[in-house]
This record gives sequence, C-alpha cells and structure tokens, in this order.
Amino acid sequence: MENKYPKYLFELFLATLFISTSGALGKFIDMPPPVIIWWRSVLGALFLFIYCKYKKIDLKLKSKKDIFTFILGGVFLGIHWVTYFYALKLSNVAIGMLSLYTFPVITALLEPFFIKVKLNPIHIVLGLLVLLGIYILAPEFNFKSSYVKGIFFGVLSALFYALRLLILKRHVYNYNGSMLMFYQLIIITTLLLPSLFFMDTSNIQTQFPYVLVLALITTAIGHTMMVQSLKYFTVSTASIISSTQPIFGIIIAFFFLNEIPTWNTFFGGLLIITTVVIESLRSKKQF
Repeated sequence: MENKYPKYLFELFLATLFISTSGALGKFIDMPPPVIIWWRSVLGALFLFIYCKYKKIDLKLKSKKDIFTFILGGVFLGIHWVTYFYALKLSNVAIGMLSLYTFPVITALLEPFFIKVKLNPIHIVLGLLVLLGIYILAPEFNFKSSYVKGIFFGVLSALFYALRLLILKRHVYNYNGSMLMFYQLIIITTLLLPSLFFMDTSNIQTQFPYVLVLALITTAIGHTMMVQSLKYFTVSTASIISSTQPIFGIIIAFFFLNEIPTWNTFFGGLLIITTVVIESLRSKKQF
C-alpha cells in the first residue's frame, strides 16, 4: 500500500482546501448563521443525492443500531457549523478559524475514550505546537469586544467537530462517505427548518450564488472527502493534517475580503505547517 499513501494524503489536503472556503463564505454571506446552514445543508443534500444515484451508492442502513449514531453525528455537525459561523460573524476569518483549530488537541485527548487506541504522546506534543501556532497567529485580543464571544463559539464548535469525527469513525468502513454526509445533511435540514420562520431570510436572492458554492464545494465535495479520509488515517492524524485550514482560509480571506494578515500570521502559520509536515511523515508509517 506504500504507493497509495501520496494519493490518500493529496485527497486529504484537497478536502482541507475545499473546506477552508467556509471561513470567507461564512463571513461574507449576509444572513443569520442558522439560515445559512439550512440552505447549505438542503442544497448539499440535493447534490449528494444526485451523486449517490449516479454512482449507484447504496443509501440503505445496514443495521438499525446505526440510526442513533447517524442522528447524533448530524446533530453534532449542525451545532459545529452554526457555532463556527457565529464565531466568524462575531470576529473575523482568522479568529474564527484559528479558535476552531483547537479541535485536533480535543480530538487527541478524547479519541482513546471512543475507539481502541492508546493516547499517543506525540499527538499531545503536536497538538500543543498547533496551539502555539494559533497563539502566535491571533491578534491582540480586546476582551471588551465581540472577539471574546467569537473565540468562545469557535472553541465550542471545535468540541462538537471532534465529537462528530469520533462517532463517525466506526462507520467509515461500512458506509460510503457520500452516504454518511447525505444523511447528516438531511438531519441538519430537518433540525434547522424552524429557523426559516423566525429569522430573516430575505437576502437569499442576492446571496444564493455564494450559498451554492458553500453547498457544493465546501460541503458536498470537501466534507465528503474528509469523511472518506478516515478510512486511511486515524482521526487524530486527519485532524492535525487538516490544521492547514486556517492558513488556506486566511489566504482566501486576504484575496476576497481584503483581510490583511500580520507578521504573526506568517510566523504562526509556519509553525502549523511544520507540525503538519511532521505528522504527515510520521503517519506514513501506517502504510
């Protein structure tokens, strides 16, 4: 399997790049986060349904025992997305994405409680390096501003993202990644439907093209590829490698939102990328 490792790693990085577009889109789209996520989910589910039918992917559950974890995974993903988009709205793309990327550390600490793996000390070290990179990247905080709320929502989003990955890990060997993502989007669409009646949805006509990109590139393609990668990497490994998302997100925000990064951004980003390279080389031993 040695020759397949570069392919799996490339797909994981590509998934990371696609998901990174969520930062700029979440900040830019002018609608309440629950409404954005509802449109993201319903359109993403439609794209995945068409894809699954085209590829003849089986959408049937193999066991009724899986229903609970499917629902729980959808709930956790929905909470993760909504809190993440609130973090972006309350702060900026850099703060929103960077606070979210406490999740590799959270994942590494929680993983032994979900699956039969021992807590690997290297993941703690690498996780701490990622945190240090995030600390360097972050601008000076004004605790009287909305940035504190943004950071809080970002870390809360990280917790639910880690939980969602961990409970899905058991299913990636039995179900197609597109099928898993499809059902999660259906669950989120159902849960967030009431938000359409209580929040402002009037901007959907002007914001629809951006919501469409969010649903197709970020959600249907990016997140499906990320789930699929769990077949070849541990959750901790996939989490740490995908820590390049803030770097991609900040670059995208620079070009499309004119959010100018500081020198701290470059230094912190370099530390995160170094950590990712170390983990990529270390994880190669699995193959």
